[in-house]
Parts: sequence; C-alpha cells; structure tokens
Amino acid sequence: MSTPADNAIPASPSGTQPRRWLPDFIALAAIWGGSFLLMRISVVEFGPVPTAAMRLVIAAAFLLPMVWLRGLAPQLTKHWGKMIVVGLLNSGIPFACFAFALLSLTTGLSSILNATVPMFGALVAWLWLKDKPDSSRILGLVLGFAGVAMLAWDKATFKPDASGIAPGWAVLSCMLACICYAIAASYTKRYLMGVPSIVTAAGSQVGGALGLALPAAWLWPARMPGVPAWLALLGVGIVCTGMAYVLFFRLIEKVGPPRTLAVTFVIPVFAICYGVVLLGEVVTPWMIFCGLIIICGTALSTGLIGLRRKHKA
Repeated sequence: MSTPADNAIPASPSGTQPRRWLPDFIALAAIWGGSFLLMRISVVEFGPVPTAAMRLVIAAAFLLPMVWLRGLAPQLTKHWGKMIVVGLLNSGIPFACFAFALLSLTTGLSSILNATVPMFGALVAWLWLKDKPDSSRILGLVLGFAGVAMLAWDKATFKPDASGIAPGWAVLSCMLACICYAIAASYTKRYLMGVPSIVTAAGSQVGGALGLALPAAWLWPARMPGVPAWLALLGVGIVCTGMAYVLFFRLIEKVGPPRTLAVTFVIPVFAICYGVVLLGEVVTPWMIFCGLIIICGTALSTGLIGLRRKHKA
C-alpha cells in the first residue's frame, strides 16, 4: 500500500529538483486551457465530430513530418495497432465528447469537469493495474465524485436548452471523455513506455483521425464554415494538439501518468480566464467552490497530498 511519501515526485537522476519537467507542465496547462476556447468557436459551425476529426488531421499533418525527419517512422509502423487504440481513447472520443459538451456548457465548467481526469486515472489504475489506494486516496475519490455531483446538479436535466443540447447529456459527455483519458494514460504506461514521445503523439493523432473519418464525413456541415472557425481549428490542431501531445507523452515518460494527469488541476485556471476575458463568460462562486472540492478530491485520490496518520508510541 502506497503512502503520500511513496507518491512524491522523484528528483531527476542527477539529484536536482523536478525543474526540468515543470516548464512543460505549465505550458501544457496553458495550451490545453486554450483548447476549450478554440473548440467552442469551431464547433458551432463544424459540429462536434467534424471538429474533433479535423483537429486530429491537422495535428497529424503537423507531427508526421517530424517523425519522418527524425528517422522514427519504423517505430510508428511497429506499434500501429496500439497507436490506434491510444488515438481513439486519448484523442478521438474525448475530443468529440468535449466538442459536443461545449455546445451547451461554458469553457470554464467544461474545464472544471475535465479536472476529474486524474481521479478517474486513479480509479482505472486500481481496477486494471491493481494499484490499490489507501484510505486517504479512497476518501479523495469519494470527495471528488461528490464535487462533480454538486457542480452538475443544476445541469441534471435532459431537456434541450437554447443551444438545442440537454445540459445533462453535455455533462455525461465530459465524464465519458475523462474516463477515456484515464484509460489511455494507463494503457500508454503499460504498452508504449520506451516509445519516443513524438512517435506516440503522432501515432495517436493518426489513429484517432482514422477512427473518426467515416462519421466525420457523414456529419460534415452542408454549409462551408467561415474563416474564424477554420483559424480556430488550425490553432487547436497545431498548438493545442500537435505541440501539446508531445509535451503530454514526454511528461508521462518522465513522471508517470498520475502526475502528468495532474495538469488538469491547472487547466481550469487558464480556461476560465480565457472564457471570461475573450468570451464574456460568467464564473459563479458555486463553480469555484465545487471546483476546489473536485481538485482536493483529485489530489487526494492520486496521492499528491495525503492525510497524516497517527503513529502509536
């Protein structure tokens, strides 16, 4: 049974503090915080599935030349089956789910729900990898799910709102995306460790794009989207996907899935700021309160923090 000390982020082999990965961590949070804003702009005209598919195609087109120039194409073909699985779980399905949710939910609320990814990651690791949590982490799971229930309570209606989407389905869509992310992180840790991060990033985008190709073609909008929607897709594809996934898989290699998934603690800060400043979204005290409960629960469930234990004399 692990303890908070066992789960502390280790120092680098040279004995220095974890400063080498911290810039990647902050950059990833800032970039992914912006992805909610850009998807919100593009999904209105493209629709959820085409938005997700084009995001993947653009990211793959950005990453594949890097793989080829570095002579890593054989690594990509060697693991193509696993890349498709990771692509669907870590990109295709979650991207489509969040794009759908953003038709009804604000970027701030969606990003707060996204912060449950590490919590689901701990649950998946428990059920799949037999990483049994201690009492502190179990308390975190309970606390985190309670925070989600409180946050989603006023959204628990399945009647369509002004957007034509029922908020309840939007919340469930976010939860499905978080579960997929959690499974993908453990799958990557188990089957793709040692594969260069650029290869995993490119392969996962190709795999996700292949998985969404047919439904995206079927659901392609009848009217050609405008320039702002295309620019938003380019931004979310190149920066928020292509560049971000290189950072993501590199962090998994350096510090492992639980600590990498902790980036979702910071994403809401950036996403909420972007939404308030650029979209005029409103952040309520209830959202902040529930968000703090979710983050505390997630931090406990992943072992990043722990309750002190009393020792007998």
